[in-house]
Amino acid sequence: MSSPSRTRILLIGVGNPLRGDDAAGALVAKLIRDRNCPSFCVVEQNGEGISLMEAWASEQRVIVVDAVSSDFSPGTIFRFEVTQEPLRGDLFRNSTHAFGLPEAVELSRALDRLPHQLVIYGIQAKSFEIGTALSDEVETAAREVARRILKEPELLQDKANPTLDRDRRPHGNA
Repeated sequence: MSSPSRTRILLIGVGNPLRGDDAAGALVAKLIRDRNCPSFCVVEQNGEGISLMEAWASEQRVIVVDAVSSDFSPGTIFRFEVTQEPLRGDLFRNSTHAFGLPEAVELSRALDRLPHQLVIYGIQAKSFEIGTALSDEVETAAREVARRILKEPELLQDKANPTLDRDRRPHGNA
């Protein structure tokens, strides 16, 4: 049986609960935290790049969840295994940080400081307007992402598993 340190996954929920759908990552973090799953260490962050890099600096397995902005329908789910491929920076254009998640990933890559496994889930937002609530589409997607993440420990423990990077394309919420 593996020790807890080998199976632990750091889950970082990124977002600002005061900016509508930007709270998607925070909701996923809360949903996972509420499950009291010993495989996960759950933290919430605002998405500032240096803080993200510091959080994952000593970790082997990391999952980050953040709201994204693209031309896809609200609630569309993206999954990237960024140790295998670059993170699409164009999805994070509504970040309030000049040095945010995409920049943190690529600087970590350049410095050879990416975690052994780093999975990014993005949830297409409907609105980042200050003072608005999470949209129904994004709340539904956040619940789906939490469900998927609870299955990740099995995937992340077996790097030879060919399904590990199965979801490089965007997904709807069917």
